[in-house]
Amino acid sequence: QVHLVESGGGLVQPGGSLRLSCATSGINFYVMAWYRQAPGKERELVAGLSSGGLTKYADSVKGRFTISRGNAETYLQMNNLKPEDTAIYYCNAGRTWSAPGAYWGQGTQVTVSS
Repeated sequence: QVHLVESGGGLVQPGGSLRLSCATSGINFYVMAWYRQAPGKERELVAGLSSGGLTKYADSVKGRFTISRGNAETYLQMNNLKPEDTAIYYCNAGRTWSAPGAYWGQGTQVTVSS
């Protein structure tokens, strides 16, 4: 059985930092990604990373967020956080870049507020 388990969300002030972690088990994936969804908005791709080291970032987070991969974990380092980054963040695992993968984590809340 495939499991994706997220951690690291929380409440931070604008300009602060958080690191999200997604632990995976049950399968090896070609593409790991982070998505986020704010109330009233569609879920959007934040960052993606292939097993070959290719990366994708949303324009809104370029220069502030970094996706990286460990042995069985995928990280999202988030720096200089802004209130508009407030959302539920989801880990996603798949086999191609063409569409979101079939496997999702439960989501973790990130709130940026003073």
